[in-house]
Amino acid sequence: MEYPNELITFVKKRAQYFDLQGFVAGQGPLSPKLMIVGEAPGRKEIENFIPFSGQAGKELMACLANVGLTRADVYITSAVRSRPYAVKERFNKKTGAKEIIYPNRTPSKKEVLAHAPILDYEIEKIAPKLITPVGNIGLQRLLGNSYFVTKCHGQIIQHPIQKLNENGDGYIWSEENYTIVPLFHPAAIFYNRKLESLIQADWQVIGDLLHAT
Repeated sequence: MEYPNELITFVKKRAQYFDLQGFVAGQGPLSPKLMIVGEAPGRKEIENFIPFSGQAGKELMACLANVGLTRADVYITSAVRSRPYAVKERFNKKTGAKEIIYPNRTPSKKEVLAHAPILDYEIEKIAPKLITPVGNIGLQRLLGNSYFVTKCHGQIIQHPIQKLNENGDGYIWSEENYTIVPLFHPAAIFYNRKLESLIQADWQVIGDLLHAT
């Protein structure tokens, strides 16, 4: 998606003091079958500008294929549009020398708030019939901090969503309700293979919803 220049300038100013790298626009049709809201781009994404193009992206594409969808059918975005990175010191095992590395990390709530205007703009333009947040970051950006994927994954939730308030320092609820189905983040399976059957069952909920419309 192309964003107004003033929107990008505004968000970059809001996020200027955070450890964030690059910017990756949301990608997909403007009338998608599904809107996916992830966490933030990783290192690969800020190099090729393709959301979910790393290892987690391969898992996501497999999940889409299982319910008859492709990347071309969905709009993919995230709560934060730049890569959050940490600054860490370590010893290089080969050389024994100290070095600084910049690994990915989970975005903070302040960083999510800083990027809120982007997601608000995307949702307004797309008016998605179905939103699927993958992981807690996307879920809590939409529905608040009382929601957790482990408790509500695969559930069909009809609810207003959070959008930036007029002061730009918090959220208010949207006037309209949205259909939201929270799912585990695709990367979750890398850490717990036991989630595979749950993830497949949750995606089947998505498939059933799409085929019913």
